[in-house]
Amino acid sequence: MTATHPIQSLRRFVPAVATRARERCEMCSLPLGAAHRHLFDSSSRNLICACDACVLLFPGSGEAKYRAVPRRVRRLVDFTITDAQWNGLAIPIGLAFFFRQPDAERIVAIYPSPAGTTESELPLESWNELADVNPTLRSLEPDVETLLVNRTRQARDYYIAPIDRCYELAGTVRKHWRGLSGGSAVWEAIDQFFARMNAEAHA
Repeated sequence: MTATHPIQSLRRFVPAVATRARERCEMCSLPLGAAHRHLFDSSSRNLICACDACVLLFPGSGEAKYRAVPRRVRRLVDFTITDAQWNGLAIPIGLAFFFRQPDAERIVAIYPSPAGTTESELPLESWNELADVNPTLRSLEPDVETLLVNRTRQARDYYIAPIDRCYELAGTVRKHWRGLSGGSAVWEAIDQFFARMNAEAHA
């Protein structure tokens, strides 16, 4: 388990208002709005901001250097995982997202923290066990689409989510966390994030 600080990915999701107003497409330099799209750069493994026109130039899958991050959000109302299976993943908090790296054939688990994100490699057999019970996991697009899990407090919510939305969540946690327990502001922000996810999601 290794600590990572993907600052380039996180900064774009918690910018100051003035910085956000100056944000431009990293492909063609056109000005961008707050709700712009992203491309995944497979060589640097970073997300880059892009306008809609540039996103259309790149597919969402395959082996191209740049791949469009999809927009679909699905709430998995019938997702099945036992507490024992979750504990077996060795994720210390109830908030994490999982995605597959196609080149290494490995599953990466990332969970937010006050300092950034922490990355852990998930045993492939554990993922396959989940996928056998939840076949929708086999449809995830490598690198750009995730299984997002919220098991904080009493929640048991599972989503297929674009990876940029997951880094938005990580940026939200980093921005609002206070003290040892996070404080009320961070939990309010997390609740608001998932309320927006539910509003966008379709089963």
